[in-house]
This record gives sequence, structure tokens and C-alpha cells, in this order.
Amino acid sequence: MINVSDQPAPRSLIVTLYGAYGRFAPGPVPVAELIRLLAAVGVDAPSVRSSVSRLKRRGLLVPARTAQGAAGYELSADARQLLEDGDRRIYATAPPEEEGWVLAVFSVPESERQKRHVLRSRLAGLGFGTAAPGVWIAPARFHEETRHTLERLGLDRYVDFFRGEHLGFAATADAVARWWDLPRIAEEHEAFLDRHEEVLRGWEGRADTPPEEAYRDYLLALDSWRHLPYTDPGLPAALLPEGWPGARSAAVFHGLHTRLRDAGAAFAGL
Repeated sequence: MINVSDQPAPRSLIVTLYGAYGRFAPGPVPVAELIRLLAAVGVDAPSVRSSVSRLKRRGLLVPARTAQGAAGYELSADARQLLEDGDRRIYATAPPEEEGWVLAVFSVPESERQKRHVLRSRLAGLGFGTAAPGVWIAPARFHEETRHTLERLGLDRYVDFFRGEHLGFAATADAVARWWDLPRIAEEHEAFLDRHEEVLRGWEGRADTPPEEAYRDYLLALDSWRHLPYTDPGLPAALLPEGWPGARSAAVFHGLHTRLRDAGAAFAGL
């Protein structure tokens, strides 16, 4: 039973569906199939249609006909790049212990200050912390994805990237606690665990894996999880507070992924 108050946004679920299954389809996903697959997680047909229209306007979905002539949608090139970049975070098993940092240093003219706001928002959405005004920091592995994002938005000319290590004066763990809002990130991990840890335990106690149930629980877990690796930059354990819940929530997601993804694909049929 899906609790309506906990229901994810239909647009987010459609992106998650394409990320999990739709992008591997041999052609466009028919609208009728999108409606069927979203109904399984509690989204009605009008919400699917309006959400697809918004994703089309944003340039993420492209209308196309299937081989049988049915109306459908496929991912744009930009959307495929977004999903491929996201794979490296969403399905990563553990961050490297030592990798250094990437710094994004930007300067936007006052006449274009709206772009300054967009730039800050995008860097925050990519998991960067704030080291100083106009200086944002993230683990070095974020460089390529950030470059793709800024180029796509036409913001690359305002930014310089640097790679390096933190040399003090404060201990790196203390600096990290200034650069990121760690209590808020921990709360998001706990919220994921509240929603999905019991789901995993339930599946661990079962021998069967019915495709529709597997699909529903996997899609909802993936939709919750895929945002977390962008909120949480995946810092080494030595830099995080004791009892950090990130490893536990990652283990729950990967457990659900391993158990449910392929069985869910049988219900998706894409």
C-alpha cells in the first residue's frame, strides 16, 4: 500500500524509471507503457501526461514513434549524459579514501548576477561545499560531471577548476564540518533508512521475488536514493562524525538493488 503523503513527485519517478529501465529499451517507451509502469507506484494517468510534458519542455524527453507507430518518448542526448554521470555516484560501492579535492572558483559580472545564483545552485546540487565566497569544494572525482553540467548550461566561462589537497591550518575533519551541513545530510540518510530499511528486511525474509512487487519497491528505493549521492559528497569515513549513517543507507540501497532490480525488469518489460 502506497502512502500518498510519502508519494514522490511524478516527474522524479519518470526520470528514475528511465534511469533504471527505460534507457535500455530498444526504442521509445510508449505513453501507454509509461502510464502502466507509473500506476504501479501510485501515479495516475493525468499526472504522467502532465509530467512528461514538463520533462519534454525541459529538453529531457523527446517525442518519437515506436516501430509499431505508437506515441512514445525517448531520452534526449543531454538526459542520457545526465544519467550516465549519475551512474558513477548512484551505484558506487564506496568512495576512495584518498583522492584530493577539486575547487571551483567563479566570478560572475554584476550585470549577470542571475547566472551567479544559478551557478551556486548547480554547484550545491552537485554536492559541492562552500570553502569561501566564490570558492566551492568537492571530492576530485566530481570534476568530469561538473564540467559536463556547466558546459551544458553555458556557465563554464565563469569558472576555473583546480585540484589539490587540504594543508590546514584547521584539521581537515573540522574544515569539512564548515564546508558542508553534515547534520542535515545525516538526517536525509536517516529518512532514507526509515523508508527502506524495513523493506529490505522484508525481502531478506522471503524466498520468492514477484516481479511487480520487486519493480515497485526498487523504483521507490532508487527514486529516494538517487538524490542522496548529490546531497552527500561521499567523504572518507575518517572525516565524518562517529556513527555516520551514510554507509548503512548505502548498504540498504545496494541490498535492494541486488535483490530487486532484475526481477523488476521482468515487470517493466522494456
